[in-house]
Amino acid sequence: MSAHMDELIAQFQHFQAKVRQAETRFAGVGDMQERIAQLETTVTSPDGNVTVVAGAGGAVTDLRLAAGAMHLEAGRLSTIIMTTLRQAVAGAVQQQAGIVDDAFGDTLGVNTQEQVREAQAEAFGTVAEPPASEPQAPPAAPRRRPAPRDDDYFEENTILRRD
Repeated sequence: MSAHMDELIAQFQHFQAKVRQAETRFAGVGDMQERIAQLETTVTSPDGNVTVVAGAGGAVTDLRLAAGAMHLEAGRLSTIIMTTLRQAVAGAVQQQAGIVDDAFGDTLGVNTQEQVREAQAEAFGTVAEPPASEPQAPPAAPRRRPAPRDDDYFEENTILRRD
């Protein structure tokens, strides 16, 4: 019985050591959560007409238009807003990934920031690079699908189409 009790005590001590390791690893979670809640990325378009602020999770918290923005053609302004918005959101998400890497990167053996950059590059069709210190010029306006002709009106209706 004594050998069995010694084995149980050893297992319990091993378990306690694992709990202490986990507590040590995750002691910084509160600090990490606070840093994430306070993060903010501000991006201004190259022409200075649009400024977007993004926070935790890429949530847009502010959008400011300069007086000159009202003189831009609507499509151009829309393109500048979307480009600036994407840059701010991408920057905020990369900043958040950096905070996670600071807290757990070594422990988990992952580079969250690099994974975020690669995912953003794939999603936006760009090269996975660290955020640029200077804002980039907005890309050309996206191509739009032509409006359907009258006789094509029901073409998109899946109820009438048989596959």
